[in-house]
Parts: sequence; structure tokens; C-alpha cells
Amino acid sequence: MEPGKFYHIYSHANGSENLFRSVENYRFFLKRYSHFTSSIADTYAYCLMPNHLHFLIRIKEEKDLEETFGKFETFQKLEWRISKQFSNLFSSYTQAYNKVFQRKGSLFIPNFKYKAVSSDAYLRTVLQYIHSNPVHHDFVNSIHDWPWSSYHTFLSQKPTSLKRNEVLDWFGGTKAYNVSHSQTSPIKIEMEF
Repeated sequence: MEPGKFYHIYSHANGSENLFRSVENYRFFLKRYSHFTSSIADTYAYCLMPNHLHFLIRIKEEKDLEETFGKFETFQKLEWRISKQFSNLFSSYTQAYNKVFQRKGSLFIPNFKYKAVSSDAYLRTVLQYIHSNPVHHDFVNSIHDWPWSSYHTFLSQKPTSLKRNEVLDWFGGTKAYNVSHSQTSPIKIEMEF
């Protein structure tokens, strides 16, 4: 992953397990997410579902990363630091989850996945895909009904660390954002797990 670029981050539970069994699991994961990723990325969208998750992020600029972590000798060390923060997130959550549910072993599939977002049009598509994912997987009938996504944040005036104004600008405002998300069929994109 490179500084200043957008990425669709996603991961899945290992096997047929769930990542989240309770409301507190979802809340705890979002707290851990903020703790581990706020220093390396800005978050534009997310969706947590029982067995997998999605985030749309933009990696911070190199100068901002160096202010936090110090000068990077090589690009590989910079890329390693970014990936390490996500690895730490998944490991931290897994350890807490395992302790609560008295289980052992990995919770997530090895190596979270990411895909670079290459255009403004694809950026909007990925964001809509993330928000419509619970409908696509039949967890709910409407994106309005899923509480564990950033969809509602963009319709709210409550303070948020998400890049609300930028996202609404991509769609041409709140009304256009809402209209774009009210399609009858969920957005689909190619993914590999």
C-alpha cells in the first residue's frame, strides 16, 4: 500500500466462524480499528458483518506517516509499517475475542486483502458496494436496517472521524448520496478471499 492512495480493505472469518457474536464485539472492534489505523489512514466507509468486513481508506501522506513513525529508510519499510498496523488490529481483536469466548487459534483468514481504488467512479462504486453488502449477503433487506456500517453517518450531523464532507462531495451532496444508495439491487464488484 502506498501513501496518498485509496484502498478497499477486506477480510473474512476463518472457516465458518463469525467475527462478531454480540453488539459489544462490533463496538470493541471499531474502537480497536480506530486505535490501530488512525495513525496511518483516513477512513471513508466501513461495514462490519457477522463473518466479514470492509473498509474504504486512504493511506496518509508519507510526511504525515514520518511525523508519527519517524523517517522510513525504504519504501518496503513504509509498506511494512502500514500492513503491520492492520495485522496488529486483527491480532489484538482475535486475542480479546478468544479470551471472551474461550477459543484458540486464528479468527481471520490469513493476510487481509486490499485492492487499490483507481478512479473517482470506482471510489463511489466501492463505497456503495460496502454499504450494500449486508443486503447482498441477505443479512437485511435494506441498507437502512444494518447498524454496523458507515451508511447512516453520512446522513447524520453527529461528530465523526469519517471523511463525511469529502464523501458527500463525491456524490454531489446528501440528497444525491441517498438516491445513489437507494438502488433496488446491491452493487457488485470482483473480490477474492
